Amino acid sequence: MGDLELLLPGEAEVLVRGLRSFQLREMGSEGWNQQHENLEKLNMQAILDATVSQGEPIQELLVTHGKIPTLVEELIAVEMWKQKVFPVLCRLEDFKPQNTFPIYMVVHHEASIVNLLETVFFHKEVCESAEDTILDLVDYCHRKLTLLVARNGHGAPLEKDGSLDNTPMQELQRQAEMMEFEISLKALSVLRYITDCVDSLSLNTLSRMLSTHNLPCLLVELLEHSPWSRREGGKLQQFEGGRWQTVAPSEQQKLSKLDGQVWIALYNLLLSPEARARYCLTNFAKGQLLKLRAFLTDTLLDQLPNLADLQGFLAHLALVETQFPKKDLVLEQIPEIWERLERENKGKWQAIAKHQLSHVFNPSEQDLRLQARRWAETYRLDVLQAVAPERPRCAYCSAEASKRCSRCQSEWYCCRECQVKHWEKHKKACVLAAQGDRAK
Repeated sequence: MGDLELLLPGEAEVLVRGLRSFQLREMGSEGWNQQHENLEKLNMQAILDATVSQGEPIQELLVTHGKIPTLVEELIAVEMWKQKVFPVLCRLEDFKPQNTFPIYMVVHHEASIVNLLETVFFHKEVCESAEDTILDLVDYCHRKLTLLVARNGHGAPLEKDGSLDNTPMQELQRQAEMMEFEISLKALSVLRYITDCVDSLSLNTLSRMLSTHNLPCLLVELLEHSPWSRREGGKLQQFEGGRWQTVAPSEQQKLSKLDGQVWIALYNLLLSPEARARYCLTNFAKGQLLKLRAFLTDTLLDQLPNLADLQGFLAHLALVETQFPKKDLVLEQIPEIWERLERENKGKWQAIAKHQLSHVFNPSEQDLRLQARRWAETYRLDVLQAVAPERPRCAYCSAEASKRCSRCQSEWYCCRECQVKHWEKHKKACVLAAQGDRAK
């Protein structure tokens, strides 16, 4: 599995074979926590495998043992828990935990699964192995992209420290909101990988993407609003690697990863023969899609030359007559995981919250210490550095950095000049960090 291994090949297979679905009331339980740890290990190993490009056993194991549908069901189950049970917990007056770490693990579970899916869905066979749950996953991605579009005018959650007046639960809610934004961006990447397989998707899945959800028009709205970009203090910032980063003036014409995902998804959905044959170009759809012409600059085409074909498609679209919505009689398969979970737990949200309050989210100090020790073993520093999403950025100018502060080893710089300019701001933190290291 590469030079740096978190899991041995045999160990990885045992963890994959053991993956299973949990009921909503079981979330946060001992067995559920063990699986969450296992998923984190599989997640990190999958990223390591993809980084070294020497075969990707985690992806192969998930396909071989038919566990992609299990991951999709777990993803939607924790999404439902966050929407239906978590708000009830936050409203309970008699629930004032001193430590919210066990609840945070459940909230974070969705991010863990969608990150693993983002890593492995790059491969076509993974999409095919999702079987009927691909419909549920398309619906999930649509819900997340709709949340991103709805942020227009409100902006992304701010990266600010919580207020000292916040209760632990209020602080957890703030963290959950920030996490939701990151999850939605991951869902965009998952959807793009699904569109890579558009020619082999079932007619039901294509109908869901093109007719039910009209994903091409939703993607146009995302490009228009670009919720992963913002202006702060007159500087352009983009959300990458889990945080907002200032974009150097010399790199502002460079296509961001997320914009690239949207363009590739649009290319797949509009130019694939299978999709084009089934997408009804109504007057509304035509108006939305023609907005793309303003974005197709020479600079963009230099970075994604294939978009010249999309440019040609739009030029043709501007001249043709629009279509009326088709009213063919179609026997449509519908996603069933969300509806089934909602049906099974309807009217039980309060009872689930109270059960988890008493049996799951009220651990003893000893239990918390044991859990913390297990997580420290899972998140090894060498592995975390290896799975970092990108190279460090200069603390002064945000360019890619290769040099560390020799004193505290925590801040990165691209050159000596930037380090000198940043010293006054960094000095206090540097001294404190260095003193802390010597005290250990």
